[in-house]
Amino acid sequence: MATATAMGMITDPALTLHQLFSPAFPVGAFAYSHGAEAAVQSGLLRDAAQVQAWLEELLAHGSGWCDAVLMAQAARGGDIAALAELAQALAPSADRRLETVQQGAAFAATVRAVWGVKLVEAPYPVAVGQVVRALDLPLADALRLYLQAFAANIAGACVRLIPLGQTDGQRITAALAPLCAALAPRAIAAAPDDLGGFVPMADIQSQRHGALYSRIFRS
Repeated sequence: MATATAMGMITDPALTLHQLFSPAFPVGAFAYSHGAEAAVQSGLLRDAAQVQAWLEELLAHGSGWCDAVLMAQAARGGDIAALAELAQALAPSADRRLETVQQGAAFAATVRAVWGVKLVEAPYPVAVGQVVRALDLPLADALRLYLQAFAANIAGACVRLIPLGQTDGQRITAALAPLCAALAPRAIAAAPDDLGGFVPMADIQSQRHGALYSRIFRS
């Protein structure tokens, strides 16, 4: 459904969603590896197959799943302040907390400037959920695209870190598309009690990142 905003009308929700989750949308995602940089330096990620398996775990059982539930709760009118606090509490390291808070602030600032939407400051998935609700965007589509962008950004970081070829990065993203699609309806149906996961190695690597002797990424 088209929604009136301070900047006019949203005539095509699909195009709006693609704009919001485009690599060109200025949230600074390129600056974060979500702990992958430490995992590469530790020798845990050495090839495309390992990166794909790492991302499958993050999506199904880690921060990808938690982000999707937080985003769905915000989009359905949940308590934004409580969800924002929970999103920060779920971050297992200072670097990951910085990642979600800074991206949420950058996302919100651009949305305010372009669409005139009033938003409460919140970590990235909660900020996105607010925008989905404010602009009356289709939640299932938004979740699929959010999760794909989440995976694609980390895959892109690994392309630079390992390094992998650009084609390998695209193969990984394509291979994860069915999982992104399957997680979206589950996240919509989930309750706050369904938040949480178990990816201890990813969490440990995110904690190690701040102590690396040299690093390219902020997380």
